[in-house]
Amino acid sequence: MLILGIETSCDETAAAAVEDGKKILSSIVSSQLDLHQRFGGVVPEIASRAHLELICPVIEECLQRAGITLDDIDAVAATAGPGLIGALLIGLASAKSICFAAGKPFIAINHVEAHVYSAFMEHNPVLPAICSVVSGGHTDLIYIEGIGAYTLLGRTRDDAAGEAFDKVSKMLGLGYPGGPAIQEAASRGNPSKAPLPRPYMPESWDFSFSGLKTAALYRIRDKGTGNIPDIAASFQKAVAETIVYKIMKACEEKNVNSVLLAGGVASNKELRKLLERQASAKGIIFQAPSPPLCTDNAAMVAGLGAVKLANGETSSLAVTADPGWVIGEEPGC
Repeated sequence: MLILGIETSCDETAAAAVEDGKKILSSIVSSQLDLHQRFGGVVPEIASRAHLELICPVIEECLQRAGITLDDIDAVAATAGPGLIGALLIGLASAKSICFAAGKPFIAINHVEAHVYSAFMEHNPVLPAICSVVSGGHTDLIYIEGIGAYTLLGRTRDDAAGEAFDKVSKMLGLGYPGGPAIQEAASRGNPSKAPLPRPYMPESWDFSFSGLKTAALYRIRDKGTGNIPDIAASFQKAVAETIVYKIMKACEEKNVNSVLLAGGVASNKELRKLLERQASAKGIIFQAPSPPLCTDNAAMVAGLGAVKLANGETSSLAVTADPGWVIGEEPGC
């Protein structure tokens, strides 16, 4: 089974060809980092225009590197949400156009579910499991009984973890994207020299990083940026400990011995190390995709599309973008 996947939910224009749900024949990701860097974050209008310019060349390169044509594929899967509405529409329109012209099935994919599936592309997770999808736009805590069988336990009430990294990085003058910048600075810092609070919210499964971000802002305002590595290390540790606290609490209450981590922030070394250490101490299996599958990519979209097609799940060409599509639910538009 050969699936063409298309991903344009934010600021990466991506296409991938995946065989039988796991074998990646080609995966092309065109980043818009240079376009958004001077703004310190993604500008939706700029992202949409860039997708429009890049989508056809990216798909063509994907097919060429895989050594296939549109006649060879069995279906096209594309991200329909959540994400930036203008960006999503570019990928969806391209995918549906291919399906209409080539007579191929179309499969609408939830972006968060694709991140969950990315862990299945390199591992064989023991189910049920707890999965946290942590990225620039999402910090979700999910109970997984199987592919397609999810219970969303909690999500961010304000800034996602990756967004908070970006904003604090901007405060510290470290640049964009904030995750890698703070991780590099933190490697030279001592978190105990710039203590910050932990927004655990033990009464809820949800996350909230706005207060932590504000605490970082006040510390920078009162103490200055002379100890940037220490503040970076403290902020990174606070985010990691908060996320791991929720994950481990969920594992205990749901009585699972398997935990998955996915999304762009899942590449963070501090977060991975802390979760792996605490999971191991409890006899819980920890698995996460390799960094190329953590960031936004189309391989995870194509892989999940293969599973859905094998289960007889296809989508109508009338399905459109849903920027608020919640995992486990049908798209709202």
